[in-house]
Amino acid sequence: MMYYFDHSATTPLHPRIKELMVNVGELHFGNPSSIHAPGQKAKTLIETARGQMAKAIGCSSNEVIFTGGGTEANNLVLWDITHQQKKHVVTSVIEHPAVLNVLDNLEEFGVTYTAVSVDEAGVVNPEEVKNAITEKTGLISIMLANNEMGTIQPVAEIAVIAKKHGIIMHTDAVQALGKISINAKELSVDCMSFSAHKFYGPKGVGALFVRKGFQLKPLIIGGNQERSLRAGTENTSGIAGLGLAAELATKNITDTQFHLDSLTNAFHKQISNLFPDAIFNGHPEKQLPGLVSISFPGFRSDLLMIHLDRRRIAVSSGSACSAGDIKPSRILSAMSIEDDINICTLRISFGIGNTLQDVDYLTQSLKSSLEQIRSAA
Repeated sequence: MMYYFDHSATTPLHPRIKELMVNVGELHFGNPSSIHAPGQKAKTLIETARGQMAKAIGCSSNEVIFTGGGTEANNLVLWDITHQQKKHVVTSVIEHPAVLNVLDNLEEFGVTYTAVSVDEAGVVNPEEVKNAITEKTGLISIMLANNEMGTIQPVAEIAVIAKKHGIIMHTDAVQALGKISINAKELSVDCMSFSAHKFYGPKGVGALFVRKGFQLKPLIIGGNQERSLRAGTENTSGIAGLGLAAELATKNITDTQFHLDSLTNAFHKQISNLFPDAIFNGHPEKQLPGLVSISFPGFRSDLLMIHLDRRRIAVSSGSACSAGDIKPSRILSAMSIEDDINICTLRISFGIGNTLQDVDYLTQSLKSSLEQIRSAA
């Protein structure tokens, strides 16, 4: 049995979604662009999923575009800035590589960007975003919740600033759906990115909210699928899976939040008793449920992960390990966390399938692992 505590990386496919996708793949394989019955049935399934996704995020069905994942959704928005007169982007230092690396690559097309800092809890200051705006700013892209820390950002407040200055507002919400309530109208954003595999759906399929009236240029040219924004025959089974995943994730969100909070609180309590020197990173309140960033000073995260893996426990680290070397996490560094603490940090992300007994096993395994590492030193 594997004890999986890495749900921020990906989630297991929900059994109901697996059943649906197999059914769609076997029985409803028609091309959605075809006018015959099998094609129209596939098209109906896609539109049903579009409605499910729209309901999950509080928007209209015609504001949902299906993509190949969160990375593609981000790219679709970011590349559009190359077609605009105003080519300056305001973002943050803690964005996912699917935002920052894209912006780096867009520099050869005349795009520039300013990455604002975060405080010691990992939260962006809206005033700093406001101060970074120039007469050439055409886009603001700030994630809704950070994938490593779980800090929830003041996106709605930043969107007000963007609107006041006539600037496009995008948020990467990949980590947030199914953990916190999301309403596109309340957030007042123009675009918002999602990925199904983060909320118990399939990999390789995502969605982009595009506010009605806002025009984007396509990345992939070809047919007229997805309002001509994403050419290519649709992944019907994947899209159907995303739709059901979004429905289930939001329908049960209150229960999910309670469950994840219970697991997190139990973990906090046990760790605080066993390891008083452990450091919990991030904001105490503006935090995704179920995501914990914790540092064990003096114990490198790569060694801890090896010991935990031997005990059939899957967790992750923000640090990059390569050829025996370990590099500090840029997210933690942005929060002014010293390198010697940074490289001793684990990310533990609970899911709906975890139990309090799993938490007990995790904390006892951490205790044993730390003792073994200490004795071997």
